[in-house]
Amino acid sequence: MARVCPFSLYLITDRNLCGGWDPLLTALERALAGGADAVQLREKDLSAGELYPRARQVRELTRRFGARLLINDRADVALAVEADGVHLGGHSLPAAVVRERLGAELLVGVSTHSVAEVATAAAGGADFVTFGPVYATPSKAAYGLPLGVTTLGDACRAASLPVYALGGVTPERRAEVLAAGAAGCAVIAAVLGAVDPGRAAASFL
Repeated sequence: MARVCPFSLYLITDRNLCGGWDPLLTALERALAGGADAVQLREKDLSAGELYPRARQVRELTRRFGARLLINDRADVALAVEADGVHLGGHSLPAAVVRERLGAELLVGVSTHSVAEVATAAAGGADFVTFGPVYATPSKAAYGLPLGVTTLGDACRAASLPVYALGGVTPERRAEVLAAGAAGCAVIAAVLGAVDPGRAAASFL
């Protein structure tokens, strides 16, 4: 049976989409107030020294709203700011290595793009995966054609851990991905690119 992850709307950051760091913090605060219950701080172009103070700010925000915080790739920064875990991409260390370093208490998420990658993440001790792109979206164009809801369903049925649908997921598509077996939605532009991030987050719940 799949493990249960303690959140349903996984918000992934992109300060460039918001026009900079301060606008991103404002958008995050509104989205958290609207019900987003997990944030992945994914600012991959920043060094550890640049990321750390920003991660502290986001940690304060997520704590205020009782939401989880995961840091993309940087286990050192995650530990330094007492985040809830890390999220690993295709060029990160294997999940098993990170799990051994972090122990059993912190969450480990993994980005996946095939059913086989989901199985590998589960075998490595991941707590959950994002799977996509499910639909066409500019932010995930580098990963090829959209996988579609049918493939998402295949991944969810084969998975022994929660799967979060990523890539072009909108409030209108939420019911479809949940019906396919997804544990929740992982979003970027659908919330951070919205005129009202709080309302946008609430519409996913």
